[in-house]
Amino acid sequence: YLQDTGLANWAKSLPAYIARGLSTERYGDLPLWQDALAHLPTATPSTINLQDEVVIGKHSDLTEAEHQQLNTCLQDLIPWRKGPYRLFDQIIDTEWRSDWKWERLLPHISPLQGRQVLDIGCGNGYHCWRMFGAGASRVIGIDPSPRFIVQFLVLKHFLGTVPVDVLPIGIEDLPTQLNAFDTTFSMGVLYHRRSPQAHLNELKATLKPGGELVLETLIIEGKNGDCLIPKDRYAMMRNVWAVPSAATVIHWLNECGFHNPRLVNKSITTIEEQRSTDWMRFQSLQDFLDPDDQTKTIEGYPAPMRGIFIAKAPER
Repeated sequence: YLQDTGLANWAKSLPAYIARGLSTERYGDLPLWQDALAHLPTATPSTINLQDEVVIGKHSDLTEAEHQQLNTCLQDLIPWRKGPYRLFDQIIDTEWRSDWKWERLLPHISPLQGRQVLDIGCGNGYHCWRMFGAGASRVIGIDPSPRFIVQFLVLKHFLGTVPVDVLPIGIEDLPTQLNAFDTTFSMGVLYHRRSPQAHLNELKATLKPGGELVLETLIIEGKNGDCLIPKDRYAMMRNVWAVPSAATVIHWLNECGFHNPRLVNKSITTIEEQRSTDWMRFQSLQDFLDPDDQTKTIEGYPAPMRGIFIAKAPER
């Protein structure tokens, strides 16, 4: 798939990275998830909608026995965090209403029609499908979690050889100065990086000259230079290194050489957008907020607020 997209050199090194990312020796539960994938029914969906939501097939496309096969597989892959999905009228009500984030950013980004797109830290690939539905010519997502890869492959099983893939790698496994993508998305990653500016430079290196970065991250209110450094956890997450103000993010983007960085959306994350469901049965945002004051996390920090930023890579 990569030979005609300017990524042929990267394609040569990918098999080793994929083998490592899907190593059953490293991930003891992986054979169980792969077994679930192997027992999916074979069916041709009579309807596909990736533009307005992610819908594959109708109930009548499967026999009742096949519906049971499908449901068993989907249940075996719990927890489902990004979505929602509708597979043959089976609704996977995921922890995150990822469609809400998509609706917030879509009016502000350059049209994806015909573009080559990279999604960093894509989880199970929900937004990859929406990017393809918006007209992208090729979408590549990366995420090191093998469970998310198998969840993505459930969708791919029914959609076939569409130019959308999710690879079991992290951003550190990308070639330096790849400069291959028209649009790169990094959503929910920046605050997990020890060096935010190093991450921004890594993102810039994925883009073609003049390519667009879509960056979504936790932010706080404040001026340039303001940045929350959690003492231990933030909203019960261990690996949150820094939560900057929007002005600080824009300053970092400018320092890294991006052009015209700007905040295009700011929103408080609600317990309706991130919550426990039958498909993600563990604690979720409501458990991570102060029970007496939902404007604060359980640790006393400002409750999660997210900003979406757009910036352009420099032209050569």
